[in-house]
Amino acid sequence: MSQTETKNEVVEAKGPECCDTKTGQVPDPLKTNLVHRMNRIEGQVKGIRNMIERDVYCDDILNQMSAVQSALHSVSRLLLESHINTCVLDRLKQEDPDITEEFMKTVSKLMK
Repeated sequence: MSQTETKNEVVEAKGPECCDTKTGQVPDPLKTNLVHRMNRIEGQVKGIRNMIERDVYCDDILNQMSAVQSALHSVSRLLLESHINTCVLDRLKQEDPDITEEFMKTVSKLMK
């Protein structure tokens, strides 16, 4: 039996995984949390735009930008943790040779 046949059998037995269909499998409570956080971040970004339009003091704008960046990093960490515990682990169990390179590219992009 080839690796492809083995992988297909696992997929059929377990159903489609996020890594097989390139769709997410973020648990609903986390998804709700992430959406709420992104909505707050969106509001902060709009607030920054308004600050710029109103010629608010640069230091105040920069502080708000720093807060938005911190909030985005926090959302990224939560999503990365979920990705590791679902997609990455599933693909490691399936002995997918591409997951390591893909994951390292993702981590590299996050660390920039």
